Amino acid sequence: MPEFPAYYRRIFLHTVLALLSAILLLLIFPKFDLRFLAPVALTPLLIALARTHDGWQRFAYGWAAGLFYWFFLCTWIQFVLEVHGGMGRWGGWGSFLLFAILKGLHLAFFSLLAGPLMRRAYAIPAVAALWTGLERTHGTFGFAWLDLGNAGIDMSVPLRLAPCVGVYGVSFVFAMLAAGLACVILRYSRIRLLPLAALLLLWLLPAIPERTPAPDSALIVQPNISTDVQWTGLLQETTQRQLALLSNALPAKLVIWPELPAPLYYFNDPEFHEAATNIARRHGYFLFGTVAYNSQNQPLNSAVLLGPNGMQIGRYDKIDLVPFGEFVPRAFSFVNRITQEVGDFVPGHDIKILPAAGHRLGVFICYESAFPDLVRQFARKGADVLVNLSNDGYFGHTEAREQHLLIARMRAVENRRFIIRATNDGITAIIDPAGRIRKELPPFEQVAASMQYGVVESTTFYSQHGDWFAWTCLATGVGLSLLSMLRTNRNLPAEPRPRGSGHPEEQCTPKT
Repeated sequence: MPEFPAYYRRIFLHTVLALLSAILLLLIFPKFDLRFLAPVALTPLLIALARTHDGWQRFAYGWAAGLFYWFFLCTWIQFVLEVHGGMGRWGGWGSFLLFAILKGLHLAFFSLLAGPLMRRAYAIPAVAALWTGLERTHGTFGFAWLDLGNAGIDMSVPLRLAPCVGVYGVSFVFAMLAAGLACVILRYSRIRLLPLAALLLLWLLPAIPERTPAPDSALIVQPNISTDVQWTGLLQETTQRQLALLSNALPAKLVIWPELPAPLYYFNDPEFHEAATNIARRHGYFLFGTVAYNSQNQPLNSAVLLGPNGMQIGRYDKIDLVPFGEFVPRAFSFVNRITQEVGDFVPGHDIKILPAAGHRLGVFICYESAFPDLVRQFARKGADVLVNLSNDGYFGHTEAREQHLLIARMRAVENRRFIIRATNDGITAIIDPAGRIRKELPPFEQVAASMQYGVVESTTFYSQHGDWFAWTCLATGVGLSLLSMLRTNRNLPAEPRPRGSGHPEEQCTPKT
């Protein structure tokens, strides 16, 4: 019975390899920021998948890696559920574990489908296409966060793909390199490495701009309002007065407030309405976040722009809402909401461009930065400056702040736009079209500062045409995988099983 321990040792080894990939994926993002590991992060998992013919085993390896990855990447969600969702420690951990289990299914399906591809001559581009296409589905199925390509924000050569096909192009490159290394370690024929030669074409793409002028300025207010405060009428009045003083600290044509955790409602609070009107009249333009309402009196998370006469110029209603923060997914209907609104927020529907200070602002709110296809539509519709209003106070002092900033930086590169990022308590920053931080305000301080930005008129290919590359990758990767699985079932012997298990394939001879 010597094959018994060999069989289980192989399962153990493959599980370790899968978890190693999960660890490498964690290391490339904040708080570790070991981004040079991005091109090899998937390699251990791909080796395990190439050596495993049983589909359910591949699925299990991927699910274990996915659960591990999302659990440790997004521990801040547990903090949000416990502290701001009112669920308590065990309720927060239980709900968060369910979240990680469900999110792990993405990596499980990738693993199920990638195994047969790794045994084909076209493994490198096919696996990269599958990874990239499935990555695009995260937002479609409820929660988008960091894509593999986000780790390339400071890598000038692979980053050249971002203005062409978005962050997904950078993910494709990293997945190709990981698959190539796996093929080398598995001692596959060198001819399989030939697709890697296509990466030389990256040098033919336009370089990311080194320095874009920033002649314009805006007064950015970082209120540093606690998300835990119990609001009273006196505290609300005091907060409103402090914010007004900050807004008048320096002369500016454009004043920007972030998304706020304060009950300052422009549309049904006469005192705040008057204060906002005065700020606009004093400076010229005033952009701020507030709660608005649709025709059914349902709450909207909105950005409002007032003009020099104090009147409303335009309003953008947030389209992609935060799970648990602004709405509760049906699978988690037992979870308390973080917001204090009477009912869940409802999404807006229209991309709006807000004209201010001679420019056209594309304003997206908080978590919307995680949706490349949404943000690029502002540039496509004529926005020459992007503005991100956010309240990252719910993240506490976790690494989620840096993760959120990293995501916003990629949106700047994809659309070749300055991004003015105004937050409640950090990280408030100016991001240039190369994804670099031009200026950053100190976190957890109440401060107002004049921050320089610029405008770019031309639109990138990605801004104009969107996610055609990612969707094509999805169709190609899944199609090739299904075809490979059919061929595998016809031509390859199944993985050996322990004798005495009752499995019909237990007599198969181990593959050497």
